[in-house]
Amino acid sequence: MARSKGIDRHPIYKLGKAPARRDRRNLRFAAILRAPVKLPTEYDFDLKHPGIPVPMFANDRYGDCVIAGRAHQTLRFELLEQRARLKITDDEVVAEYLAETGGEDAGLVVLDSLSRWRHDGWIAARRRYRIQAYTELDRARRGEVKQAIVLDVGVGLGLALPISAQAQFQSGKAWDVVAGPAGAVNSWGGHYVLAPGYTKRGPVCVTWGQKHQMTWAFFAKYCDEAYAIIDAKNGAKQRRALDLAAMKRFLRELD
Repeated sequence: MARSKGIDRHPIYKLGKAPARRDRRNLRFAAILRAPVKLPTEYDFDLKHPGIPVPMFANDRYGDCVIAGRAHQTLRFELLEQRARLKITDDEVVAEYLAETGGEDAGLVVLDSLSRWRHDGWIAARRRYRIQAYTELDRARRGEVKQAIVLDVGVGLGLALPISAQAQFQSGKAWDVVAGPAGAVNSWGGHYVLAPGYTKRGPVCVTWGQKHQMTWAFFAKYCDEAYAIIDAKNGAKQRRALDLAAMKRFLRELD
């Protein structure tokens, strides 16, 4: 597998998302949404559950952003399910990453990694965790992305980052669209992040050991894949809003 663009283009902030792979068979999030979800002006899972850590998960040493994003999502899933904060280690994240790459620091295809998470699970905090499903979000529908975030199902975003995102991140400024060559799509490379919240400005993501804001304009231009990830066990909020029976029928036919 060719190395993902951008893994070594910054001494600290490693990328590692391979180009988006499309599959027309993907289950669409809109297909299992029973009814529109009431959307607050702003929402952040982490603000409602203070104290959630945001580790680097070795993404300063490896292009393991896809698995780092998975680890951040697993922390939140299991906080809801177990009411406990897991102690996921860097070693567990790197072990899964290298297992999926075949031992090479080459980055990952998000869709392939999600499929492996669903079928095989992964070891985190010394236990194996699987997801029930992943569903594709319509990136052109801002309200759909917000609904998935509010439902706490786990929203993973694949970004074709511009070079301008480096300086914005380092200075603590929101990721936003800039003109010129520095703002060219994928001029830095592919990155994967978890988005547990949004503000009026745009999605809030977890990446490189911190929370970071992006604008809706940035999301529209640079997000090239977005998934709502459904945990193996779901609470009342998800059961009310999602047609989980229809999702299970789809998965049986797909498998």
